[in-house]
Amino acid sequence: MDQIKLKALAKINLGLDVVRKREDGYHEVRMIMQTINLYDKISIKKIKEKDIKVKTNLYYLPNNENNLVYKAAKLLLDEFHIEQGVSINLEKYIPVAAGMAGGSTDAAATLMGVNKLFKLGLSKKQLMERSVVIGADVPYCIMRGTALAEGIGEELTPLKPFPKCHILIAKPGISVSTKFVYGNLKADEIKVHPDIDGMVQAIEENDLNGVLERMGNVLEDVTITEYPIIEEIKQFMRDNGALNAMMSGSGPTVFGIFNDYKKARKAYGLLKSNRQIKQTFLTNVFNNRR
Repeated sequence: MDQIKLKALAKINLGLDVVRKREDGYHEVRMIMQTINLYDKISIKKIKEKDIKVKTNLYYLPNNENNLVYKAAKLLLDEFHIEQGVSINLEKYIPVAAGMAGGSTDAAATLMGVNKLFKLGLSKKQLMERSVVIGADVPYCIMRGTALAEGIGEELTPLKPFPKCHILIAKPGISVSTKFVYGNLKADEIKVHPDIDGMVQAIEENDLNGVLERMGNVLEDVTITEYPIIEEIKQFMRDNGALNAMMSGSGPTVFGIFNDYKKARKAYGLLKSNRQIKQTFLTNVFNNRR
Protein backbone atom coordinates (compact mmCIF):
# COMPACT_ATOMS: atom_id res chain seq x y z
CA MET A 1 0.00 0.00 0.00
CA ASP A 2 1.52 3.31 -1.13
CA GLN A 3 -1.50 5.56 -0.64
CA ILE A 4 -4.50 5.77 1.67
CA LYS A 5 -7.62 7.94 1.71
CA LEU A 6 -9.49 8.80 4.89
CA LYS A 7 -12.45 10.79 6.21
CA ALA A 8 -11.80 13.10 9.16
CA LEU A 9 -15.17 13.58 10.89
CA ALA A 10 -16.29 16.67 12.79
CA LYS A 11 -17.70 16.71 16.31
CA ILE A 12 -20.19 18.72 18.28
CA ASN A 13 -20.46 19.16 22.05
CA LEU A 14 -23.88 18.12 23.33
CA GLY A 15 -22.86 19.40 26.75
CA LEU A 16 -19.83 21.40 27.89
CA ASP A 17 -19.04 22.25 31.49
CA VAL A 18 -15.89 23.77 32.95
CA VAL A 19 -15.13 22.43 36.42
CA ARG A 20 -12.19 24.63 37.35
CA LYS A 21 -9.06 26.35 36.11
CA ARG A 22 -5.93 24.46 37.06
CA GLU A 23 -2.70 26.00 38.31
CA ASP A 24 -1.00 25.17 34.99
CA GLY A 25 -3.53 27.35 33.16
CA TYR A 26 -5.56 24.52 31.65
CA HIS A 27 -9.27 24.14 32.35
CA GLU A 28 -10.77 20.90 33.62
CA VAL A 29 -13.90 20.09 31.67
CA ARG A 30 -16.77 17.61 31.51
CA MET A 31 -18.23 17.27 28.02
CA ILE A 32 -20.49 15.03 26.00
CA MET A 33 -18.84 14.65 22.60
CA GLN A 34 -20.59 13.44 19.45
CA THR A 35 -19.21 12.72 15.98
CA ILE A 36 -21.32 13.87 13.03
CA ASN A 37 -21.34 13.00 9.32
CA LEU A 38 -19.47 16.10 8.19
CA TYR A 39 -15.89 15.47 7.23
CA ASP A 40 -12.64 16.60 5.62
CA LYS A 41 -10.97 14.34 3.06
CA ILE A 42 -7.35 13.33 3.57
CA SER A 43 -5.10 11.49 1.13
CA ILE A 44 -1.68 10.32 2.34
CA LYS A 45 0.93 9.01 -0.10
CA LYS A 46 4.39 7.56 0.53
CA ILE A 47 7.30 9.44 -1.02
CA LYS A 48 10.95 8.39 -1.29
CA GLU A 49 12.49 11.50 0.23
CA LYS A 50 12.39 11.93 4.00
CA ASP A 51 9.98 14.84 4.01
CA ILE A 52 6.43 15.84 4.88
CA LYS A 53 4.59 17.73 2.16
CA VAL A 54 1.16 19.20 2.95
CA LYS A 55 -1.25 20.61 0.39
CA THR A 56 -4.69 22.04 1.19
CA ASN A 57 -7.59 23.54 -0.72
CA LEU A 58 -7.58 26.64 1.52
CA TYR A 59 -4.83 29.12 0.74
CA TYR A 60 -4.68 30.54 4.27
CA LEU A 61 -3.92 27.26 6.03
CA PRO A 62 -0.25 26.56 6.84
CA ASN A 63 1.50 23.70 5.05
CA ASN A 64 4.33 23.34 7.55
CA GLU A 65 4.76 22.32 11.20
CA ASN A 66 2.01 24.78 12.15
CA ASN A 67 -0.56 22.44 10.57
CA LEU A 68 -1.71 19.62 12.85
CA VAL A 69 -1.60 17.03 10.07
CA TYR A 70 2.10 17.81 9.66
CA LYS A 71 2.64 17.41 13.41
CA ALA A 72 0.75 14.12 13.44
CA ALA A 73 2.74 12.63 10.57
CA LYS A 74 6.03 13.82 12.05
CA LEU A 75 5.17 12.31 15.44
CA LEU A 76 5.03 8.77 14.06
CA LEU A 77 7.68 9.10 11.35
CA ASP A 78 10.20 10.32 13.95
CA GLU A 79 9.29 7.80 16.63
CA PHE A 80 9.65 4.83 14.28
CA HIS A 81 12.70 6.25 12.44
CA ILE A 82 11.02 5.90 9.06
CA GLU A 83 13.39 6.83 6.25
CA GLN A 84 10.58 7.67 3.81
CA GLY A 85 8.25 10.64 3.86
CA VAL A 86 4.62 11.42 3.07
CA SER A 87 2.69 13.74 0.82
CA ILE A 88 -0.62 14.77 2.41
CA ASN A 89 -3.51 16.31 0.52
CA LEU A 90 -6.12 17.87 2.82
CA GLU A 91 -9.51 18.91 1.47
CA LYS A 92 -11.25 21.03 4.11
CA TYR A 93 -15.04 21.05 4.43
CA ILE A 94 -15.40 21.33 8.21
CA PRO A 95 -15.57 25.05 9.10
CA VAL A 96 -12.25 26.43 10.35
CA ALA A 97 -11.98 27.93 13.86
CA ALA A 98 -15.57 26.89 14.50
CA GLY A 99 -15.60 24.71 17.63
CA MET A 100 -15.94 21.46 15.65
CA ALA A 101 -12.44 20.00 16.15
CA GLY A 102 -11.54 20.41 12.47
CA GLY A 103 -7.79 20.51 13.04
CA SER A 104 -7.89 17.79 15.70
CA THR A 105 -9.85 15.36 13.55
CA ASP A 106 -7.47 15.95 10.63
CA ALA A 107 -4.56 15.08 12.93
CA ALA A 108 -6.40 11.97 14.18
CA ALA A 109 -7.04 10.74 10.64
CA THR A 110 -3.40 11.37 9.74
CA LEU A 111 -2.19 9.29 12.68
CA MET A 112 -4.52 6.46 11.64
CA GLY A 113 -3.37 6.75 8.04
CA VAL A 114 0.37 6.78 8.73
CA ASN A 115 -0.08 3.85 11.13
CA LYS A 116 -1.77 1.78 8.40
CA LEU A 117 0.38 2.98 5.51
CA PHE A 118 3.66 1.99 7.19
CA LYS A 119 2.19 -1.02 9.04
CA LEU A 120 3.31 0.27 12.45
CA GLY A 121 0.85 -1.98 14.26
CA LEU A 122 -0.29 0.56 16.83
CA SER A 123 -3.68 -0.06 18.43
CA LYS A 124 -6.32 2.64 18.69
CA LYS A 125 -5.49 3.00 22.40
CA GLN A 126 -1.78 3.43 21.63
CA LEU A 127 -2.55 6.09 19.04
CA MET A 128 -4.81 7.90 21.49
CA GLU A 129 -2.09 7.90 24.16
CA ARG A 130 0.39 9.45 21.73
CA SER A 131 -2.03 11.94 20.23
CA VAL A 132 -2.70 14.05 23.33
CA VAL A 133 0.58 15.94 22.78
CA ILE A 134 -0.92 17.30 19.55
CA GLY A 135 -4.17 18.47 21.13
CA ALA A 136 -6.66 17.59 23.85
CA ASP A 137 -9.43 16.73 21.33
CA VAL A 138 -7.29 14.42 19.17
CA PRO A 139 -7.73 11.25 21.30
CA TYR A 140 -11.51 11.63 21.06
CA CYS A 141 -11.30 12.17 17.29
CA ILE A 142 -9.47 8.85 17.04
CA MET A 143 -12.11 7.09 19.14
CA ARG A 144 -15.20 8.79 17.63
CA GLY A 145 -18.85 8.15 18.50
CA THR A 146 -20.56 9.31 21.69
CA ALA A 147 -18.32 9.87 24.72
CA LEU A 148 -17.92 11.58 28.06
CA ALA A 149 -14.71 13.64 28.06
CA GLU A 150 -13.09 14.77 31.32
CA GLY A 151 -9.76 16.19 32.51
CA ILE A 152 -8.63 18.60 29.80
CA GLY A 153 -10.68 16.50 27.36
CA GLU A 154 -8.36 13.51 27.09
CA GLU A 155 -10.05 11.26 29.72
CA LEU A 156 -12.65 9.46 27.64
CA THR A 157 -15.52 7.14 28.54
CA PRO A 158 -17.42 5.68 25.56
CA LEU A 159 -21.22 5.90 25.83
CA LYS A 160 -24.07 4.16 24.08
CA PRO A 161 -24.80 5.50 20.57
CA PHE A 162 -26.73 8.76 20.54
CA PRO A 163 -30.36 8.44 19.36
CA LYS A 164 -30.90 8.99 15.63
CA CYS A 165 -31.75 12.55 14.67
CA HIS A 166 -31.02 15.27 12.12
CA ILE A 167 -28.32 17.85 12.82
CA LEU A 168 -28.41 21.33 11.27
CA ILE A 169 -25.09 23.18 11.36
CA ALA A 170 -24.72 26.93 10.83
CA LYS A 171 -21.53 28.98 11.08
CA PRO A 172 -21.79 32.77 10.89
CA GLY A 173 -19.11 34.72 9.04
CA ILE A 174 -16.88 35.10 12.09
CA SER A 175 -14.06 33.10 13.63
CA VAL A 176 -13.61 32.65 17.36
CA SER A 177 -10.32 32.12 19.17
CA THR A 178 -10.54 29.29 21.70
CA LYS A 179 -7.73 31.00 23.62
CA PHE A 180 -9.79 34.20 23.82
CA VAL A 181 -12.90 32.38 25.08
CA TYR A 182 -11.14 30.41 27.81
CA GLY A 183 -9.03 33.44 28.70
CA ASN A 184 -12.17 35.46 29.39
CA LEU A 185 -14.05 32.70 31.17
CA LYS A 186 -14.32 33.18 34.94
CA ALA A 187 -14.62 29.52 35.92
CA ASP A 188 -15.19 30.26 39.60
CA GLU A 189 -18.13 32.56 38.78
CA ILE A 190 -20.15 30.14 36.64
CA LYS A 191 -23.62 29.98 38.20
CA VAL A 192 -25.43 27.49 35.95
CA HIS A 193 -23.76 24.21 35.04
CA PRO A 194 -25.22 21.71 32.55
CA ASP A 195 -26.36 18.41 34.01
CA ILE A 196 -23.69 16.22 32.42
CA ASP A 197 -24.47 13.20 34.61
CA GLY A 198 -28.14 13.48 33.70
CA MET A 199 -27.21 13.60 30.00
CA VAL A 200 -25.10 10.46 30.36
CA GLN A 201 -28.04 8.68 32.00
CA ALA A 202 -30.46 9.85 29.29
CA ILE A 203 -28.10 8.61 26.56
CA GLU A 204 -27.84 5.23 28.30
CA GLU A 205 -31.66 5.09 28.28
CA ASN A 206 -31.90 6.19 24.61
CA ASP A 207 -33.95 9.18 25.80
CA LEU A 208 -33.45 11.94 23.21
CA ASN A 209 -35.69 14.45 24.97
CA GLY A 210 -33.89 13.76 28.25
CA VAL A 211 -30.60 14.74 26.61
CA LEU A 212 -31.98 17.80 24.86
CA GLU A 213 -33.58 19.33 27.94
CA ARG A 214 -30.24 19.13 29.75
CA MET A 215 -28.04 20.53 26.97
CA GLY A 216 -25.77 23.40 27.98
CA ASN A 217 -22.45 25.06 27.19
CA VAL A 218 -20.87 27.37 29.76
CA LEU A 219 -18.64 28.95 27.09
CA GLU A 220 -21.70 30.57 25.53
CA ASP A 221 -21.60 33.22 28.26
CA VAL A 222 -18.31 34.51 26.83
CA THR A 223 -18.80 33.95 23.12
CA ILE A 224 -22.40 35.12 22.81
CA THR A 225 -21.60 38.29 24.76
CA GLU A 226 -18.99 39.05 22.10
CA TYR A 227 -21.03 37.77 19.13
CA PRO A 228 -24.83 38.08 19.74
CA ILE A 229 -25.58 36.56 16.32
CA ILE A 230 -24.93 33.13 17.88
CA GLU A 231 -27.99 33.53 20.12
CA GLU A 232 -30.00 34.76 17.13
CA ILE A 233 -29.16 31.59 15.17
CA LYS A 234 -30.06 29.39 18.13
CA GLN A 235 -33.43 31.07 18.47
CA PHE A 236 -34.05 30.87 14.71
CA MET A 237 -33.45 27.12 14.76
CA ARG A 238 -35.82 26.62 17.70
CA ASP A 239 -38.47 28.77 16.02
CA ASN A 240 -38.18 26.60 12.91
CA GLY A 241 -38.54 23.17 14.44
CA ALA A 242 -35.32 22.39 16.30
CA LEU A 243 -35.96 20.50 19.54
CA ASN A 244 -32.99 22.42 20.94
CA ALA A 245 -30.00 24.37 19.64
CA MET A 246 -26.62 25.21 21.11
CA MET A 247 -23.18 26.56 20.32
CA SER A 248 -20.54 23.85 19.79
CA GLY A 249 -17.26 24.12 21.67
CA SER A 250 -15.98 27.68 21.90
CA GLY A 251 -18.04 28.62 18.85
CA PRO A 252 -19.16 30.27 16.73
CA THR A 253 -20.86 27.25 15.09
CA VAL A 254 -24.44 26.56 16.19
CA PHE A 255 -26.14 23.20 15.81
CA GLY A 256 -29.82 22.39 16.02
CA ILE A 257 -31.26 18.92 16.65
CA PHE A 258 -34.39 17.91 14.74
CA ASN A 259 -36.50 14.74 14.71
CA ASP A 260 -38.46 15.94 11.66
CA TYR A 261 -36.46 15.92 8.41
CA LYS A 262 -38.86 18.23 6.54
CA LYS A 263 -38.56 20.90 9.22
CA ALA A 264 -34.77 20.49 9.27
CA ARG A 265 -34.62 20.80 5.48
CA LYS A 266 -36.77 23.94 5.50
CA ALA A 267 -34.65 25.58 8.21
CA TYR A 268 -31.52 24.62 6.26
CA GLY A 269 -32.83 26.39 3.15
CA LEU A 270 -33.72 29.53 5.10
CA LEU A 271 -30.32 29.70 6.79
CA LYS A 272 -28.48 29.03 3.54
CA SER A 273 -30.04 32.15 2.02
CA ASN A 274 -29.07 34.29 5.04
CA ARG A 275 -26.09 36.49 4.16
CA GLN A 276 -24.86 36.49 7.74
CA ILE A 277 -24.37 32.71 7.62
CA LYS A 278 -21.14 31.64 5.93
CA GLN A 279 -21.55 27.85 6.00
CA THR A 280 -24.58 25.61 6.50
CA PHE A 281 -24.85 21.81 6.59
CA LEU A 282 -27.63 19.31 7.20
CA THR A 283 -26.36 15.97 8.45
CA ASN A 284 -26.81 13.34 11.17
CA VAL A 285 -24.88 11.66 13.96
CA PHE A 286 -22.10 9.16 13.31
CA ASN A 287 -21.76 6.35 15.84
CA ASN A 288 -19.67 3.62 14.18
CA ARG A 289 -16.28 3.55 15.83
CA ARG A 290 -13.21 2.44 13.89
